[in-house]
Amino acid sequence: MLVSQPPVTFVIAGSEATGGAGVQADLRTLEEFGVFGAAALTCIVAFDPNNGWNHRLTPVDPQVLRDQSEAILAEWTAPDSVKVGMLGTVPTIEATRDILVAAKLRNIVVDPVLICKGQEPGAALDIDTALRADILPLADVVTPNYFETCTLAGVGSIDSVGALADAAKKIGDAIGSAVLAKGGMTIPGDNAVDVLWDGSELVSYARPKVAGAPVSGAGDTLAAAVAAGLALGHSLHDAVDAAKDFVTAGIQRKISAPTPFDVVWQSAH
Repeated sequence: MLVSQPPVTFVIAGSEATGGAGVQADLRTLEEFGVFGAAALTCIVAFDPNNGWNHRLTPVDPQVLRDQSEAILAEWTAPDSVKVGMLGTVPTIEATRDILVAAKLRNIVVDPVLICKGQEPGAALDIDTALRADILPLADVVTPNYFETCTLAGVGSIDSVGALADAAKKIGDAIGSAVLAKGGMTIPGDNAVDVLWDGSELVSYARPKVAGAPVSGAGDTLAAAVAAGLALGHSLHDAVDAAKDFVTAGIQRKISAPTPFDVVWQSAH
């Protein structure tokens, strides 16, 4: 029996050892959408259970990232979308920029990880500056969480859907891409609301909040699901709507663990 060729998403992101986030969550998400994922690792994250579950981050050498990407793009010469997650260091950001520019890739979804828990403030500022200069202008869609939205929009806090929409538009106008600002559990109200600025209009996507502990992997899952939708040829609005449904269901099926956070479960079964 012949099987049709699935679309391909090229993932550039970090490994998160417990499996709840990072490349592990990205690949599970893509598979659920019927999309083939090929991943180049940027770093390895191992939470430290003896230090408040801070991140212990080991960067992958930028040349190794280039080598991984070379192999992926030799086999999958024109991936249908790209999902960029945690990069972790300025040299990794520069290598990722070079990879994206040289390959002229399309449907680039960037989840702009600005800081890891436990990361030094100086390093975080350098990463923020490099992401703004080198990666965000290459994106078709940027998916910042609450903290990242505040930082990129230059505001101290966001306390309403209207303010979230204003921030999304401000970021999008500054970098020239669509922005899906994730309000999540942080914005007051009964619904978890994300707002998309597509360059011409603002659209909000609301789903009832799921009570319980914070979850790991929700942001990665949402961004990967948007990349999957674009790889499948869906419009940005349809991709975001389906991604919002998918991540909400994943939070409802979350896996509990002896950690400060539960874990999104992407499986529909």
